[in-house]
Amino acid sequence: MQNVSINRKAGLTWISLMVLLLFLTGPLILADTAQNPEGSKDQTTTTEQSTDEDITFSGGEIIVSAPRIDIPLDENPSATTVVNRAVLDTMPRTVGAEEALALVPGVKVDNQANGERVHLSIRGQGILTERGVRGIKVLLDGIPLNDPTGFAPDLFDVDWATVDKIEVLRGPASALYGGGGSGGILNIETADGGPDPISGDTQYTMGSNGFMKTLAVVGGTEGGVNYRFSASRTQGDGFRVHTAFHATNLYGKIRFADTKRLHLTAIVSGTSFFNENAEGLNINQVNKDPEQPNPDALLFNEFQRTRRGTGGFVGQIDLVEGQNLSFAAYLRNTRWKESVPSSVQHRAYEGMGGYLQYNLAFDFGSFGNRVSIGYDYDQQDIDDYRRPNLGRAEEGTEILSDETIHQENDGIFFSDTLDLGKGWTLVAGVRHDKINNRLNDNLATEEADLSKEIDYSETTARAGLAWSVTPTFGLYASWGEGFLPPATEEIANNPENLGGFNESLEPATSRSVEVGTRGTLGSEFSYDIAVFRLLTDNDFGRYRISDRPLETFYRNAGFSRRYGLETLFAWFPVDAFTARLAYTYSDFTYDKVEIGDEVYRDTRLPNCPRHMAYLDMEVRPLPHLSFGLGVQSLSRAYIDGTNSTWISGYSLVNARISYLVNLGPVPMELMVSGRNLLDKDYIAFTEPDPDGNSYQPGPGREVFAGVVLHL
Repeated sequence: MQNVSINRKAGLTWISLMVLLLFLTGPLILADTAQNPEGSKDQTTTTEQSTDEDITFSGGEIIVSAPRIDIPLDENPSATTVVNRAVLDTMPRTVGAEEALALVPGVKVDNQANGERVHLSIRGQGILTERGVRGIKVLLDGIPLNDPTGFAPDLFDVDWATVDKIEVLRGPASALYGGGGSGGILNIETADGGPDPISGDTQYTMGSNGFMKTLAVVGGTEGGVNYRFSASRTQGDGFRVHTAFHATNLYGKIRFADTKRLHLTAIVSGTSFFNENAEGLNINQVNKDPEQPNPDALLFNEFQRTRRGTGGFVGQIDLVEGQNLSFAAYLRNTRWKESVPSSVQHRAYEGMGGYLQYNLAFDFGSFGNRVSIGYDYDQQDIDDYRRPNLGRAEEGTEILSDETIHQENDGIFFSDTLDLGKGWTLVAGVRHDKINNRLNDNLATEEADLSKEIDYSETTARAGLAWSVTPTFGLYASWGEGFLPPATEEIANNPENLGGFNESLEPATSRSVEVGTRGTLGSEFSYDIAVFRLLTDNDFGRYRISDRPLETFYRNAGFSRRYGLETLFAWFPVDAFTARLAYTYSDFTYDKVEIGDEVYRDTRLPNCPRHMAYLDMEVRPLPHLSFGLGVQSLSRAYIDGTNSTWISGYSLVNARISYLVNLGPVPMELMVSGRNLLDKDYIAFTEPDPDGNSYQPGPGREVFAGVVLHL
């Protein structure tokens, strides 16, 4: 009970700080908006007004903020891809992250049931996570989706139809974001409201396997305040039996657009997501009927349900010339329930956090210098209990486990960006993180008590050098360290007991070197090429045990080596044609890995194809008519670290048609799209399950149609 009291005090302290910050900044908002009550239309950008037309290098015109400062892309010495509206508008369903990130090299997204539940990895980091995203910092309009351990349980908060830009920084960024940035950064920005007092969009899409999505958006600028609110409902039956899903997403963003000293954005969101879980199949089941569920999935009615609300704000205070404070704070409440064969698990999450960062820009001799120093704090309390699953998710009265978990992460960081002149930019940074996990066993007795406290801490650094040789050609090189602590799902899944911590886990640490080039050739061709080496100690692996089937546990698998090539090309010879190609070569191996009682050496990481490519072409024969064709290809991938079995590679063909017409003053866009048009039978991804239920079949041919009204 003592820990609970401490948690409440910490929560009250953080809420008090938020209220104090709002009290201090409120007069600045009122003063600045009063000076210009009509607003400034030229400071807002609607979705339709976005002018960035490709996702590669653009001569320093693209500004990225994922490195915690606003920096031109050509001065950023890290492999970074920016996905803008030109690519996001081609998404046929706007549901899964695999659509939005298809043209980002080095990124692999596995959609588990054709809905919003996905695996996401960068350079193989997080490839073996059963659910959620680990080792990748995910920011939505500046608010982190990760918990204090660096784990983002899902991406359900993101409605990809409302996203305006995505920045993907690949490679270790722990010196920027701690354990959440070991594999990279996913910085997602939603669209602002338009320049008019009020405008909006409505969208309706339907298609194969009972898919439907309805979206409504309203926004505008009034009295110096820019606002945008969206609501959507998505549902589908899934292409396999027992993979139905439905989701409701609400999102609001209010930006005080015309303040001079204070720039503040308030954000509120809510999501409700439910999905049935068909689990993986063995090879005999796949050959018999790839659409069937695992028998246990039906017998025990496996599913997950998530309900979450988030509120917060991000902003910046301009102090004097060359100095400012950037900040963010958020509160988050989540209710989660999962049915698995052994139990039905209930969790209630209460999270809060934020950051404060001081930025200073000054001249250092003949050099320009930008220094940042800051502090991150995240906290989460979890109430967790399990009851036996009697079948069909009916719960028994016995309490199998009952525990509370308190997690905190304190991170202090420093970074320096030095403009050396003649196109040279030097970036360096260092960070120290401490993560605390405390578990109280509410069923503890004198004979058995699973209460435990585990701390992880690490200091990480990064350094990079970028050289803009010409305005259209740049080179960069960087070195960075990664810190990947055991995430919530890994440490809380205890193979020894139902409840308690998995105490055998150690943090994984990594070291990476990358070299890259990006630029344009004339006005018709752009490119982005990076090569890297990533070495990881105590890399994680997955396994299962016979007496708790279809539950996943984690251990330190050993040392891994990753070598890779990531390329992105765009060709636009005429205004009416664009072609983009993302290609990734991955050579990911374990130096040594223990599987069961055997030790294997120099075997490839599971679920990591050596070759991945995505080609997208679009032709616009008329100003309001466009045709698109996409081809996705992956080479074979191994099932587990023994490399004794694998799945074959595959290629999928997708297509789309879009036509814009006017219904009087109202523009209307009609869209038809098809995925896997050749109806290819394939395994979308695999999981390293020793019982053989490793295979996750992909959907066959799907067709979708939609309409968007711009009001």
